[in-house]
Amino acid sequence: MTTSATSKPRSEAKEVSHEGADFRIYNLFPRLAGTFDQWEPHLKRAAGLGFNWVFVNPIQATGRSGSLYSIADYFAINRDFLRPRVAQKKQVQEMIRAADRLGLAVMIDLVINHCAIDSRLTKTHPEWFVQEKGRVAHPFCVEADGQRVVWEDLAQFDHRRSRDRVALLDYCVEVVEHLIELGFRGFRCDAAYQIPASTWRAIIERVRKQHPDVVFLAETLGCSPEQTRETAAAGFDAIFNSAKWWDFDSDWLLDQYALTREAAPSISFPESHDTERLFSESGGNAHAMRQRLLFTALFSAGFMLPIGFEYGFRRRLDVVKTRPEHWEAPNLDLSDLIRHLNAVRTGYPVFQCEGPIRRLPTSNPAVLMLHKSTGQAGGGEALLILNKDSWNRQHCWVEDLYRHLEEPSALIDCSPEWAMDYLPTPFDFDLAPGMGRILVTEPRAQD
Repeated sequence: MTTSATSKPRSEAKEVSHEGADFRIYNLFPRLAGTFDQWEPHLKRAAGLGFNWVFVNPIQATGRSGSLYSIADYFAINRDFLRPRVAQKKQVQEMIRAADRLGLAVMIDLVINHCAIDSRLTKTHPEWFVQEKGRVAHPFCVEADGQRVVWEDLAQFDHRRSRDRVALLDYCVEVVEHLIELGFRGFRCDAAYQIPASTWRAIIERVRKQHPDVVFLAETLGCSPEQTRETAAAGFDAIFNSAKWWDFDSDWLLDQYALTREAAPSISFPESHDTERLFSESGGNAHAMRQRLLFTALFSAGFMLPIGFEYGFRRRLDVVKTRPEHWEAPNLDLSDLIRHLNAVRTGYPVFQCEGPIRRLPTSNPAVLMLHKSTGQAGGGEALLILNKDSWNRQHCWVEDLYRHLEEPSALIDCSPEWAMDYLPTPFDFDLAPGMGRILVTEPRAQD
């Protein structure tokens, strides 16, 4: 048996690409990136890390609160991202062309469940909004402790009961068409489950008549699997899952995945602009960063990473307060690991689609072992072994790895560290804190 400190994932295998399913997304947060002419280094880094999509949060003009998600004018660009005396449209298009030259498609947040309370729309089209005591209502949520949180800088569109739903729908389609004209090729639909599936279906069908390749992703975090399935069925290309919060022990993530995977592919992430930075959350534990990165990169068909994760940034991204000067000195550098995981994703179809995932028994409760397949004969399989303990080494012993495969095939070790040329039986390995092993089979050619 020979080992190596690093491995080359499937260096001799033909690359497999599943269009529309293999979402490798880098979230370029506009407030941290600055003006559009400063974005190219971030785009180059995203491309160099192996991503094929860049997702940007809203770039439109905001209301008084300054929140990126409090849009006052859907057809004007936020001045914070513009350099003076150059046409707005030209600046956006130049940025997107730079991404395109690097092989990156660009998607943007589509925020049509609410707008800024001080938007002109609340005056010119009050019938488009939820009314409360004769006034335009603010959106709200009820937290787990029962406390009602109201966003007073926002006005809630009424996609369900507006007496002028047709005009509101037409306006939303106009917004989408405008963004496509600027060059955006996809949309991450904010709080998609808060808008009726019938509305999404109408928007997506109308847009795709003219632009059949445009991608729509549904942000469905916080809703039930049943709500997620209903939303996904409106024509979305993918949804977002909750792998970031899984404790590696309970059943809820695998149960949710099983309920929704046939409705639409899903996208995992280790952190997002809505969460605390994992490096801070984990107490500066680099092993925890690598552990969650490896798991979320390979769990589902899609994978998203926010800007700065690769360097272990500590400061949470803020839709109002974040500025380019908040760019941090790296606390660590996960670039090589990200490149490796994206290469593994690209090389093996089992990581580009949603198929059955089952948990396998292990001799050590601190070790997680998952089996994933494409769900199709000959599509390939994967075993993911993960040390759940990000602070201590754990021993892994498996009597026979091959008996967990559904079809006889050779296993290939694509692990980022100490990949084995030969996998012994029994498999006996000491896992460093948070370490993962990635074992895959080659898909068989179909007749």
